[in-house]
Amino acid sequence: MSYRNRFTCAVVTLIACVGALVSARVAGAADKPNIIVIMADDLGFGDISCNGATRVHTPNIDRLASEGLNFTSGYCSASTCTPTRYSFITGRFAFRDPGTGIAPPDATLRIDTKHETIASVLKRAGYATAVIGKWHLGLGEGKGPDWNGELKPGPNELGFDYCFLLPTTNDRVPQVYVENHRVVNLDPKDPIWVSNKNEDGQPEGKDPEVRKTLKLDWSHGHNSTVHNGIGRIGFYGGGKSARWRDEDLADKWIEKSTAWIEQHKDGPFFMFYAAHNIHVPRMPNERFQGKTPLGLRGDSIVELDWEVGQLLDTLDRMKLTDNTLIVFCSDNGPVLDDGYKDGAVEKLGDHKPAGDWSGGKYTVWEGGTRTPFITRWPGHIKPGVSDQIVCTIDLAASFAALTGVELPKGACVDSLNVLPALLGKADADARESIVQQGNSMSKLGYRVGGWKLIREAGGKKGKPGYKLYDLTTDQAEKSNVIDANPKVAERMIEQLESIIQSKGTRPGL
Repeated sequence: MSYRNRFTCAVVTLIACVGALVSARVAGAADKPNIIVIMADDLGFGDISCNGATRVHTPNIDRLASEGLNFTSGYCSASTCTPTRYSFITGRFAFRDPGTGIAPPDATLRIDTKHETIASVLKRAGYATAVIGKWHLGLGEGKGPDWNGELKPGPNELGFDYCFLLPTTNDRVPQVYVENHRVVNLDPKDPIWVSNKNEDGQPEGKDPEVRKTLKLDWSHGHNSTVHNGIGRIGFYGGGKSARWRDEDLADKWIEKSTAWIEQHKDGPFFMFYAAHNIHVPRMPNERFQGKTPLGLRGDSIVELDWEVGQLLDTLDRMKLTDNTLIVFCSDNGPVLDDGYKDGAVEKLGDHKPAGDWSGGKYTVWEGGTRTPFITRWPGHIKPGVSDQIVCTIDLAASFAALTGVELPKGACVDSLNVLPALLGKADADARESIVQQGNSMSKLGYRVGGWKLIREAGGKKGKPGYKLYDLTTDQAEKSNVIDANPKVAERMIEQLESIIQSKGTRPGL
């Protein structure tokens, strides 16, 4: 064979190999769905019409449920936002690590950058990653966030390629956006300061004359710095060009999410859409105000549903629907009066925010952590209803399994692979038990099947106290049956204490 013929054959072979490699990569990308986790804030199981609500209608969330799997035993890991978000991202129970309670306005990053996260797992699987919306897990290190410089470390150091954040919560200062490591639109000549003291004697919400001018009055707590006619927790000043308006938050999340999805439409991508709705202060855009008989709380649910609809429309328009797994959940159960006089109590009527469960935000009753949980992936998830126990803490291990990533031994130690249950597979293994955390270790819930144990801490030296409920006959947790079922209680107490003392509950650690 001549040199020219040998060269030609070599080139043809090389082209064939490159083509095969490219085809394999394309096939691999096609096998990995885009993933969007939509986490609502303070939304109860009964706050959506597909779960029984009649005084507020959520057609877009209902669409997810009708096209996907609606879980009746879907849980978040804690009944307040910071610990649930911590556990969702790290796959670790928040009670294992200090500083994971509700983060104050000046909180530094609450997640150790050495931890494997749901974002770093998917990044290793070839995903583009983003978090857009409420963060509330702290930013920066040392004495506190550098609001006028680099807010680092943050989500970018945890595996998220991009972030556009409400850095704390909408009721905590400062009222600014953060994009990656910087406050957006900050004028360096007007620096931000944040403090638990009124450093410059600005008007406070608790001042009687100032209070008369508020667009939303406070009921407790939220009476320090006034921004946009609403009192907040904490004090801050400066940064006037960077401040947002409550009414515009949802629009901004959708604007940034749509743009990011369009930039990464070739996938695969993972987006954590962290809605601020329906957290206080409930001040939805003017076009949603007055849309429900439930007041601003109900109007905020309608706005949240609109956000879900916008995301679904974006996927439809870009022909990404069939290759996108969506998980819809909430960071904790509902609360009515959470510091503002917004009509949530007075206009409640027969609406049941937690559905048939007792309790809500801040509690370890079922209503505190048993929240909306829906999965949709057309062609892969058969529509229906599931009573399997699944939890937001399990998404890290489940997504690792979905994308073929092996978790290191010490990673995501409490995250279980419940992927078959999330996909609605027949006879799928799911959780047999679930630990439910309040805002601290003072109270924990532990459900095993139809039994529910509540552990109440006894102080520094006192022994914990326990209560036991039979959810099969008492789903509202009204009757403590621990005395009538000592062996059940003894077994569950031993199991829960073992979990607390363990270094992790994921099999194979």
